[in-house]
Amino acid sequence: RPDHGAIQAADLIIVGTWVHGAFIIGQAPWGIGAIAGLPAIAGKKAATFCTYALNPGKSLERLDSAVSRIGAEVIGGCALHRAKLHEHTEEFVARLVAATPATV
Repeated sequence: RPDHGAIQAADLIIVGTWVHGAFIIGQAPWGIGAIAGLPAIAGKKAATFCTYALNPGKSLERLDSAVSRIGAEVIGGCALHRAKLHEHTEEFVARLVAATPATV
């Protein structure tokens, strides 16, 4: 259950979910409908991620589209293999740091 007040107050929103579907076909981000129900986040920056076991398919692109439709500027995302979470999470964070301006 999202904290709508925190979402509205945030400068950067990170939206993530796991991938569901058949082994190599029909992959989709879980809960994509719930993401469409989030409050409008026009003008906010967002990053996306999904976790998967075999193949994420186009889940990350679908997640990016859903977050964009509620008004966010998607600055990047990452598909994280569940067996390589540490390695992939480090890459995701590096991408986010590179995509966001430094603030003092």
